[in-house]
Amino acid sequence: MPITKPKKIPVTILTGYLGAGKTTLLNRILTEKHKQKIAVIVNEYGEVGIDNQLVVNADEEIIEMNNGCICCTVRGDLIRILRTLVFSMEEGKVEFDRIVIETTGLADPAPVAQTFFMDEKLSGIFDLDSIVTVVDSKHITKHLDSHDEAQEQIAFADMIILNKSDLLSNAEITALEKRLIHINPAAKRMNAHYCQINLRSILGIYSFDVNRKLEIDPHFLEDHHHHHHDDQVTSVAFKEERPLDLEKVEKWMGYLVQEKGEDLLRYKGILHIDKMDQRIVFQGLHMLFSGSPDRKWRSSEKRLSELVFIGKNLDKEQLQQQFNNCIAE
Repeated sequence: MPITKPKKIPVTILTGYLGAGKTTLLNRILTEKHKQKIAVIVNEYGEVGIDNQLVVNADEEIIEMNNGCICCTVRGDLIRILRTLVFSMEEGKVEFDRIVIETTGLADPAPVAQTFFMDEKLSGIFDLDSIVTVVDSKHITKHLDSHDEAQEQIAFADMIILNKSDLLSNAEITALEKRLIHINPAAKRMNAHYCQINLRSILGIYSFDVNRKLEIDPHFLEDHHHHHHDDQVTSVAFKEERPLDLEKVEKWMGYLVQEKGEDLLRYKGILHIDKMDQRIVFQGLHMLFSGSPDRKWRSSEKRLSELVFIGKNLDKEQLQQQFNNCIAE
């Protein structure tokens, strides 16, 4: 039975602090025989370090690779290069199955992710698959202590690759994972050495799309305990079996987006609404929020609201009280 291609072209955003191993992973994507045609967009072509013999024409903005991939440079506007790719595809000049965007030089992946929601033409063509953050396991603790950018990259992640994890003891890995969970409990994590991972574990996982993610993992928020750190970015998670009042939830979300949107880096969840047989799913990046009815609750599953907020200056007690006010009477 043939595999049906998705209606939209999936996009993976790759981020991570300096020295984490993004270039190593990009080289693997561009040179490995994965039988996929992937368009890799990088900020500056020179940073990728691809061997010259792999490049068909290094003078052009869109560069075809021997394994069927293409490599694009962003010298200006991301929207422009994406539209150039789409035009080239429509003209039959290039062909690709998915896009990987590496955010070198961008401390915050949010503007890249927002591109696929704010631009109407692009949102109709592309589907944001996941935000993947590569972590230098040996040095990430120091980076988290001194660089807000490193915390934000963890906060936005759907998947965290703990690269160079072989340099840590089991106790150090456990401590690091606890800290990452403190910042972002919803992200999945995997250990790696020289980014030697199966590309299927980061491509086509659709963990940014809450609707599709919940089909795979209905309870994406595992129980976790907060640990005391000085991280500016933290997370707050809620679970509630009692149904929520939809009108109150809408007012609360409207308030949060307007008043706290800049501090809310990522937020997502599934809601059990009073007198509704459908689940409500939502997600947001800063002030960009979306929510919609999903499938009906199954008779075999517990109706449960699960929410996670990841951001700066989060007042857990205040958020808890606001959430409690949304419980239906």
